[in-house]
Amino acid sequence: MTVSSNFPLTLERLNAATRAGFTTLLDGTYEHSPWIAEAAWDARPFASLATLKHALVRATRAGGREAQLGLIRAHPELAGKAMVAKTLTAESTNEQGKAGLTACTPEEFARINELNAAYNRKFGFPFILAVRGPRGVGLSKQQIIAAFERRASHHPDFEFDEALRNIHRIAEIRLDDKFGVEPTQGNLVWDWAESLARFSEPEYAARGELTVTYLTDAHRATAAQLADWMRGECGFDDVTIDAVGNVVGVYGGSDASAKRLITGSHYDTVRNGGKYDGRLGILVPMACVRELKRRGERLPFGIEVIGFAEEEGQRYEAVFLGSGALTGHFDERWLDQADANGVRMRDAMVAAGLRAEDIPSLKREISRYLGFIEVHIEQGPVLNELDLPLGVVTSINGSVRHVGEVVGLASHAGTTPMDRRRDAATAVAELALLVEKRAQSQPHLVGTVGMLEVPNGSINVVPGRCKFSLDVRAPTDAVRDACSSDVLAQLKALCERRGVSYRLQETMRASAAPSAPAWQQRWERAVESLGLPVHRMPSGAGHDAMKMHALLPQAMLFVRGENAGISHNPLESSTAHDIDLAVRAFQTLLEQLASEIR
Repeated sequence: MTVSSNFPLTLERLNAATRAGFTTLLDGTYEHSPWIAEAAWDARPFASLATLKHALVRATRAGGREAQLGLIRAHPELAGKAMVAKTLTAESTNEQGKAGLTACTPEEFARINELNAAYNRKFGFPFILAVRGPRGVGLSKQQIIAAFERRASHHPDFEFDEALRNIHRIAEIRLDDKFGVEPTQGNLVWDWAESLARFSEPEYAARGELTVTYLTDAHRATAAQLADWMRGECGFDDVTIDAVGNVVGVYGGSDASAKRLITGSHYDTVRNGGKYDGRLGILVPMACVRELKRRGERLPFGIEVIGFAEEEGQRYEAVFLGSGALTGHFDERWLDQADANGVRMRDAMVAAGLRAEDIPSLKREISRYLGFIEVHIEQGPVLNELDLPLGVVTSINGSVRHVGEVVGLASHAGTTPMDRRRDAATAVAELALLVEKRAQSQPHLVGTVGMLEVPNGSINVVPGRCKFSLDVRAPTDAVRDACSSDVLAQLKALCERRGVSYRLQETMRASAAPSAPAWQQRWERAVESLGLPVHRMPSGAGHDAMKMHALLPQAMLFVRGENAGISHNPLESSTAHDIDLAVRAFQTLLEQLASEIR
């Protein structure tokens, strides 16, 4: 069977093809590995391109490790001998060319080949990287070398899986080329996120880092840019920056008195953070409103998109300032807090032209709204490991945090016998292991001793004091509280057994926020409409939806992150394809809701 180059491939042709014809049509999608298409043929018919992609992933998984290793080894080295000899496949030539690898300087070529050799010695297979990147336009050579150097330190099993994930990403882009499609909405949102990232606080910007904390110049510039896009490119009817700094865009319904759906997330960041945490949840619905405006369409409800001004608690010791103002939980005592430079929140607001006295009026009237939904990057490895672009959140974990200190007796490390020690640090170390074991006893329960500090510690002194933190999270408050109670009982017992004492202070308690069943089901149907399996999962991190839960029914959609789902980190990333699916899922949810109301 000959594949015509005069017109793009279609699902109709694939679904109607024989196994051999199907395999030929997909030739080159996976490097020198026709067995993947042959196995995926059994999953026909494919309802969407996303369904086909997932079937190819499943076929690769089912092939077993030896076949997967053969797939990895079928790929050429980056800027390697095959490129020099011009024996790359057309697909690989295109990809390496887009990344500039066919035009390396002698120094770049030498460095990449040095990295290739060291990587192959360690792992036994070539370094695989989707060099066309998350946007599909090509990574820079500097980005490629940085990825090379970073991934060389991975555990072999993790790196094996990372190689496969990059192969699936390569295949995804190659399928777009075959089908003549591109993720236009995902590209738009991705480009917006990149553009927003140009605003960063000066000391961090000088190092190429992204940091946007509450009411700094970078924060205000970010808000202004969001407002400009809402007014201009997206066509919202009304756009304001409210008294706490939230950017609020309203796109009215077909009836001006209709209720509204609220959606959004935060635009502040942690220090040296990523470009997608929070911001994805603002930009995705903005893209949906833009499309509605382009089509001249109004829904039987309004849409209120909010860029929440603050969620991370980085500049002041207060969190959820933006969403808390909407739920009536803004604590006026926060206004007198000072940041590290002594600037009070109240004064920062005045400098930004905000009126703190108007914050109480921001509380939303429940009767005017349908509910709250939020799109968010997952901030974890689960979707990445499952090779799924989207996940439906079942609950935002409730959490409780403590800080404490164990007090023993500092003594000489050489002269104090092991059975006479009152070691504060080993007591905390034992606690950390007990927390780990207890948290592993139930699904989705997590416990962390994240801070351990021996004040004035010395290499030759048995620690007499050790400060520590304790963080317990679970999808329900009952599971969280049972774990916390058990851990605190074990802390008391181990301290008595070791002859040490402890002090403990609870610093935060947040209730779990289970998704409203009807809204969760809407997300599930939206994901199914894309031809994807529905994966349900809790959120271990807090979100604005957690705060809005006090006011309205809420539900969230997670989007897969790259680089093992890392977040609060410059490596935080998502692909234009995954973002495009999130936009389409959001559009489908809006259509479902409109059908229910009409």
